[in-house]
Amino acid sequence: MKALPNILTIGRLVLTLVVLACLAAAGGAADALKTELQGWAFLAFVVAAVTDFFDGWLARKLKAESLLGAILDPIADKALVAAAIVGLLAVGVPIALSGGLILFREFAVSALRETLAPKGLRLKVTVLAKWKTTLQLVALAVMLYIQGARGLMMIVPGFTGLGLACYLRMPVWALGLFWLAAAITLWTGLEYALAARKALKAQP
Repeated sequence: MKALPNILTIGRLVLTLVVLACLAAAGGAADALKTELQGWAFLAFVVAAVTDFFDGWLARKLKAESLLGAILDPIADKALVAAAIVGLLAVGVPIALSGGLILFREFAVSALRETLAPKGLRLKVTVLAKWKTTLQLVALAVMLYIQGARGLMMIVPGFTGLGLACYLRMPVWALGLFWLAAAITLWTGLEYALAARKALKAQP
């Protein structure tokens, strides 16, 4: 049982590949196949995003926190977000700038952590940074749903599209939600940069 949190994290990495493969293939597929692939991408993304909550919760509940889990969990989070952004770009969703800013921040903070680690310094995860990840996943899930709702009608028996979402182009409010996620992502990146600068100055 204590291996379950790490199994979920590894499962999230596998589902991340499914999301990316489905959306990349959908980018050059015929209409019917493209529709179905986007539906599968949404389902894989939602399951992967749910494991993001449960792996950490189970690790604490089962007292199974491990170094492997501490390493894999943030990698899996960033990989899932990156795969969804790249995949949505592949199917024509206009998030190049907002998505690029998010990816830049994520890689920059990862590089900053790697730079500080040999000096014995760590950047503590802030509450806002945790909410940032949640908002990213929600915004991406919304856009993937809008793109994949028609596909869900093909692969989920009885699914009716939950209204008109599957007949609409990407609405402004969905793109705005993703821009909000990008803004908070950049803000937390700035917080980490300032915290790293302060920690480095405090060193003898």
